[in-house]
Amino acid sequence: MSISMVRVAIIGASGYTALESIRWLLRHPQAKITYLASRKEQQPVSEMFPELLGRIHLPVQPFDATAIAKAADVALVCLPHVAAMEHVPALLAAGLKVIDLSADYRLGDTVLYEKWYRHPHTDKANLNRAVYGLPEFFLTDIQAAQLVANPGCYPTASIVGVVPLLRENLASTEDIIINAASGISGAGRTPSQTHHFPERNEAFEPYAIGSHRHAPEIEQTLGRLLARPINIIFVPHLVPMDRGILATIYLKALPGASEQTAAAALERVYANAPFVRIRKGQLPSTKFVANTNFADIAVKLYNGRWIVTVAIDNMVKGAAGQAIENMNLMFGLPETAGLL
Repeated sequence: MSISMVRVAIIGASGYTALESIRWLLRHPQAKITYLASRKEQQPVSEMFPELLGRIHLPVQPFDATAIAKAADVALVCLPHVAAMEHVPALLAAGLKVIDLSADYRLGDTVLYEKWYRHPHTDKANLNRAVYGLPEFFLTDIQAAQLVANPGCYPTASIVGVVPLLRENLASTEDIIINAASGISGAGRTPSQTHHFPERNEAFEPYAIGSHRHAPEIEQTLGRLLARPINIIFVPHLVPMDRGILATIYLKALPGASEQTAAAALERVYANAPFVRIRKGQLPSTKFVANTNFADIAVKLYNGRWIVTVAIDNMVKGAAGQAIENMNLMFGLPETAGLL
């Protein structure tokens, strides 16, 4: 489907991913924000986010699927999990395309979802229609989708980092270790003691070892891409910075592998991926990808192990930017539109 101007609604307009989506959409040459909805706050969006004063004048309105469908072609759902699937069915039924930035449609198995998110999945019918929105590997599916499940930030960095080595038989699928660190914005805008400035400033620590909800998402997607079960060890960390993710991934190298073969594998797999940059002679840094939709990757061979490092901006390639990338694909626009 190709369209000259995409009309966009943002549902859950008071959060960080909504703000990031607005920032990028305001400079998109073929998209226009036409509706903002929130469950809680109804006021001009420029009062909610003062940086938007003079840039967008829309009010934030209550959720009304019929009104949204009249005003928009696609809805970016920036709600937390559980709340998202309360609204997505009505949006789809009204004829909208939907990109969900929550976790509600990422896990294809309802039993798995209910185990990790501790809540019944209430929209199993649409779960079966959802396409996982990682353009580097599911581009054709995304182009034909009505509902896209935008990937999590940690899974985005982790999956783009390991798939080339596994697909090209350069690394073992056993004993994959992912250490990943995220900026505080990944926790969302709702205040809490854990994310209070005095608690986070100058503190670097792991959390949710063995219980982070992105681990099954990574395993499910790797299993699908490699057609075999994949188990990982995933250890997330919090870093006292606003945005960014740096993943350091350890894989066992298979005999005969070299940094030259790994570089060639990365070039082949990402030859047509406009937002993956392969760094040679310089390791990725969150500074290099901040406020961009790029994923930077580097691979080193060290004592029989691949050390893969990946940097993304968790709010852009890990959330709003990737959602807009998916929107572009769903409407037949250039994948990079509004993102470079």
